[in-house]
Amino acid sequence: MGKLFLMSFKDFVANKLKIGSLFLGLFIALILSLQGCSTTPGRLPAVPREVTSNAEIPGMPGVRYAAGADAPELTKAAFDSLKRERDYLAQQGRTGPMPPAVFLAISGGGDNGAFAAGLLNAWTETGTRPEFKLVTGISTGALIAPFVFLGPKYDSTLKQVYTTISSKDVLEQRSFLGGVLSDAMADNRPLLTLTRKFVTEDLLKEIAAEYAKGRMLLVATTDLDARRGIIWDMGKIATYGGPKALDLFIKVLVASTSIPGAFPPMMINVEVNGTPYQEMHVDGGVVAQVFAYPATLRLGEEAVSVGVRRERKLYIIRNARLDADWMQVERSTMGIASRAVASMIQSQGIGDLYRIYATANRDGVDYNLAFIPASFNAPHKEEFDTEYMRALYDAAYKMALKGYPWAKVPPGFALPRAAATKK
Repeated sequence: MGKLFLMSFKDFVANKLKIGSLFLGLFIALILSLQGCSTTPGRLPAVPREVTSNAEIPGMPGVRYAAGADAPELTKAAFDSLKRERDYLAQQGRTGPMPPAVFLAISGGGDNGAFAAGLLNAWTETGTRPEFKLVTGISTGALIAPFVFLGPKYDSTLKQVYTTISSKDVLEQRSFLGGVLSDAMADNRPLLTLTRKFVTEDLLKEIAAEYAKGRMLLVATTDLDARRGIIWDMGKIATYGGPKALDLFIKVLVASTSIPGAFPPMMINVEVNGTPYQEMHVDGGVVAQVFAYPATLRLGEEAVSVGVRRERKLYIIRNARLDADWMQVERSTMGIASRAVASMIQSQGIGDLYRIYATANRDGVDYNLAFIPASFNAPHKEEFDTEYMRALYDAAYKMALKGYPWAKVPPGFALPRAAATKK
């Protein structure tokens, strides 16, 4: 998530300013003196702390859930999806045990999303790709998720996006002063335009039809005011239809990719008892690199309580390498800071994989993990480097075409000897 911001900011400081410490001090003093001269548009008041949980999207209640220690609304949404699924199967005349439920979680990773695109396209080619009961996405995974949710017919869209775009299709860099005095170092209007090209009202109708069958599509953002993760029920948003639902759907996707400091936040209008407010939403990767379902939901036990027993599988695509890459760190403020933040992001991502594993293992959900192999070392000249993305797409495609070697545990985890022998 933070890779783009760190690269952009470091480039601005190290490569573009080229100023001495005295001038830098004067420059910072100038910025501080211009605090009232920001070029960023104003905003409506943030939702007051005491009523944060009561905020709703005008005209579209119940389309998002707070991520955290307790998630009763999301648990209810899961049961509602189960009811829709059972009703749909009954309408189709299908009786007997419930079919396996297959979940897919797609992580963030910027242009490393080419890994997921290549893997999924090859998975389709092998004829073994399942229909997913649940698809979740964060950051670049959020942009991928709707197309994966709708199935192989959109494989060509994923390939096109992750093998042909470049940085100019995603961002417009601002001047250093313009970035500091506004809300980000780059403008994401190109990404909004690109998203609107592929996400249409017709696509929302397709998603709504799958939602009616009991399937779920979830995307995470971060509410920066409340400092909490928000999980958006994209299928439910799609059921509202029309321009407002489409606008919200696109805003959520772009918000999930809006790296704080690198891209502007998405300002989302909400209301509490008729009073309008505005929430500031940024990259879901601020709170997690990947998610499946809340740990508070004891999936197996809860399903059995309503008479449902079924096989469950979870596939996780982590659009990143998990090994510790070595580099000689430049002895400079930005060199040290960027390396430290990159290390924290990688550590957070691995922690997410362990958390998901613990939850899945508790609930009897089969755990499967894919990630960029340490052997992949194509040159990466800039963010959204077309040649890099093509090389990564091809590498993932070739691996998956042979039958991807899904890892059954997080990196560095050793199964008990008896369990390892069974595997």
